[in-house]
Amino acid sequence: MTEVLVVADCWQREPDSEAVIQRAVAAAAESVDEDVADAEVAVMLTDDAGIRTLNSNWRGIDKPTNVLSFPALQPEGDWKPGDAPRMLGDIAIAYETMRREADEEHKPFEHHLSHLAVHGFLHLVGYDHENDGDAEEMEALETEILAHLGIPDPYADRAGTH
Repeated sequence: MTEVLVVADCWQREPDSEAVIQRAVAAAAESVDEDVADAEVAVMLTDDAGIRTLNSNWRGIDKPTNVLSFPALQPEGDWKPGDAPRMLGDIAIAYETMRREADEEHKPFEHHLSHLAVHGFLHLVGYDHENDGDAEEMEALETEILAHLGIPDPYADRAGTH
């Protein structure tokens, strides 16, 4: 289950954002090898000021970014029926940075939002892009998931985002 929390008024310009995120996260959850079908994800739609604060507080980088992911600490042992739903973590997406990137890259807003939601979700389940091999694996999976949503390869016109 994905809960979307809108904390910045600028997102009101994009009334379909919640549905776009729900669809993207569901597609990502179906595409990973882990059992995350019943897991919970929270997505916060914020602005550049909000994400700048998060980026500064959690990563020591005092500037806005497009998306941040905060994986939840996972309990020991296997999940069993009757247990509380597994919380994968939180994703924050900044409107102004995301909008600017979509415009600069001539991509539909919904496509770029889907990409960032998928990217954030993959971080929650352990994917990363700290080295070239991991980045290639993560980007290939993002491209595959987005293709299932009818969205073109976000990396086709550039060497990657990392």
